[in-house]
Amino acid sequence: MTMQTDVVAGTLVESGFIYKQRTRVKGVSIKGDGTNAGLLQIFDTVTAPVTATYARTGTLVTVTKNSHGLKTGDTVGLSFAPGTGGSASDGNYPITKLTDNTFTITDLNSGSITAGANCVYASRWIMTFRIDVGDAYVNYWLIPGQGFLATNGIYLLITDLNAASIFYG
Repeated sequence: MTMQTDVVAGTLVESGFIYKQRTRVKGVSIKGDGTNAGLLQIFDTVTAPVTATYARTGTLVTVTKNSHGLKTGDTVGLSFAPGTGGSASDGNYPITKLTDNTFTITDLNSGSITAGANCVYASRWIMTFRIDVGDAYVNYWLIPGQGFLATNGIYLLITDLNAASIFYG
């Protein structure tokens, strides 16, 4: 198998799609706003990520979203904001539906996080990048190997960044 070398780029200054077909994420570049901690969450999805809240007790994470529409056995990509007690582990998890408004996952790590912390989910999580308060520089990460496979498309969820660029192909 030969490695593909054709690469294109897309840049956004607010959340949205970079590409809506199968591709590989080869590199990521973000520029902080110099004032706030910046966050870039990358999802492999055809729809924008859904915002919800969560809590964690031990390894059990309970996600709350009214009328979430998921069923037991579905796999979702989740990215978690820190809450009181820490943060759950970003990743792709099979869910257990509890009610029409709640589902659970088993976290890779353990701890207690008070209910009400924010999270987002979509069909598949690829990666989360964070930069520190005061970082106004261009930060770049080259993805090793052939990059991350995005089978559906690339969606960027951007928080407190001046810009985010994705190199793909």
